[in-house]
Amino acid sequence: MASISGCSFMNKAAKIKSCTLGELMIYQIALSIEDGVLAFHGFGSPLVQLALHLAKRNHAPNLVLVAGATYGINPTPAFLTPTTNDFAMNRDAECHLSIEELFDLASSGRLGRMFLSGLQIDRWGNMNVTHLGNEERLTLKLPGGGGGCNLSCDVGHITIWTAAHRTHADDLGRRRYRLVNRCDFVTSVGHRTADGLLRSSMPYHGRGPDCIVTDLGIFGFNAEGHAELRFVYPDTSIELVSESTEFEFPVADNLLTAALPEPEMIEFIRQLDPLKIHERELSQDDRVRTFELKRAF
Repeated sequence: MASISGCSFMNKAAKIKSCTLGELMIYQIALSIEDGVLAFHGFGSPLVQLALHLAKRNHAPNLVLVAGATYGINPTPAFLTPTTNDFAMNRDAECHLSIEELFDLASSGRLGRMFLSGLQIDRWGNMNVTHLGNEERLTLKLPGGGGGCNLSCDVGHITIWTAAHRTHADDLGRRRYRLVNRCDFVTSVGHRTADGLLRSSMPYHGRGPDCIVTDLGIFGFNAEGHAELRFVYPDTSIELVSESTEFEFPVADNLLTAALPEPEMIEFIRQLDPLKIHERELSQDDRVRTFELKRAF
């Protein structure tokens, strides 16, 4: 797999003048990953896969990376494949876990970070991938959590991500929100239950989600466990984020524009994902969003 070193690599990186939205999101997800932590990326997200490999080759060399479908430890794939369960993604893994061992690590408090998302994400970091609607009128059946409920309780920290934050009004002015007031069903738990009980009152090992990385900005969670806007992107604003968020949210006093990745990081992402698999998570409009890098003088 590509590494952030070498003359040829650095020469290519020196020619990079901009990054894409996907590359920005990968970098911001990577920043949520601590050095030395045991982290599991789950199934299906190339954004998260790339973020973990970027973190390990950059600021978190002691990260213990558990591959999502193969449960391989610290694999070094040559490139990102179209599916996460391709054993090419398992190249040079140091060893493998069974699914039972993975859940044992989580339940004993030794799995440090996990990455989760949902078709609905509420202000407390609860997520829904089970169904839309209620028991009287089920409007959409979803695939379910695949163990996400257990892991959201036990894993030390959760990074939430979604590339579908932006909403568009229909002809009647209605919007279907990804960040909602209340989840129709709670598959994975955040900082408060639907009944208002605090996470701290529950016998969970994990501390819950600490950020939400979206296509419009980045939220943290305040002392009450409520999502708080902390970063916008160079082409977004508080007003744009608010328009696509069903709940009202506090804004950090020191709201910042999110940092862009360095050219070397962008080149690493492009070498590891030559097929641009991660763009499948993005809308057609978001695939053409780019940000000019600032030159160092």
